[in-house]
Amino acid sequence: MNLKVGLLGGGSWGTTVASLVARNTAAKLWARNIDTVNEINEQHSNTKYLPGAKLTKSLAACDTIEETVRDADVVVMGIPAQNFRHVLDEAKQYIRPWVPIVSLSKGLEKGTLLRMTEIIESVMPGHPAGVLTGPNLAREIIAGQAAASVIATVDDNISVALQKIFSTGLFRVYTNEDVVGCELGGALKNIVAIAAGMGDGMGAGDNTRAAVITRGLAELTRLGTAIGGRRRTFAGLAGMGDLVATCNSTQSRNRHVGFQLGQGRALEDIIKEMSMVAEGVKSAPVVMELAAKYDIEMPISYEVNRVVNGEAGAQEAFRGLLRTESKSESDPG
Repeated sequence: MNLKVGLLGGGSWGTTVASLVARNTAAKLWARNIDTVNEINEQHSNTKYLPGAKLTKSLAACDTIEETVRDADVVVMGIPAQNFRHVLDEAKQYIRPWVPIVSLSKGLEKGTLLRMTEIIESVMPGHPAGVLTGPNLAREIIAGQAAASVIATVDDNISVALQKIFSTGLFRVYTNEDVVGCELGGALKNIVAIAAGMGDGMGAGDNTRAAVITRGLAELTRLGTAIGGRRRTFAGLAGMGDLVATCNSTQSRNRHVGFQLGQGRALEDIIKEMSMVAEGVKSAPVVMELAAKYDIEMPISYEVNRVVNGEAGAQEAFRGLLRTESKSESDPG
């Protein structure tokens, strides 16, 4: 494969995807930290985000955005949602016309309520926008464990071409034309994962977690379909698959935040000691704005938002969930 891929963002998932891509074609990765850049180039590792992992030797790291994307045939954005627009604005002048831009981010922009592909379309009109999403825990994938993901663009021909770039070994990539559903599934599940973590932190059992996951799936499906996603997408890898992995894994950042909140710790202290972003914390207020805009009941997201905004403690919020009136399973709430 002769394509050149430029990847922006040297965190755990960005580095993992870059290492996968480098097995198939030429790949350059931009990281802010020069020490990280040097480590990737000289030792083929990124110990800050992927301790113990060995990266593909052909992966090159850069400390300038220009060098990373100027010759790229595909640009991949592994940037947290709230910094996504800023980095894309920086990269814009160096990206050649019509080059596809793929988001790895699972969040929503505060203020605008936009998904990452909507930001791409706004900042870079004329460039095909896509998302790679699914139950993808970086440390498992970089270790070579089997996993599956979804590449979504509105043009199936582009999705099929991108599928070949990302698929490798035991990492299987499926295509999907439902960009809205795939992107929302990834963003909304983070809030449910915080709720599941809160329950685990307070000593709730497997039955409780299963209830939170199932009712959380109902919530994100209601909002996702109201915004334009397809119902079947939320039953697939980008919805249920990602939700189950994120709510159950000790590697999940959002579940970790919820767990620590359930143990009675302050959110500020939890975030301060984390080296990676838990997108659900920033996305919760955005999701509640979207729920109000589309008149969708989201009791789990409502309680999580109260906690991250400092309006309630985890125990009070979780008790609030348990007091929610039970309705028919097919009804909202």
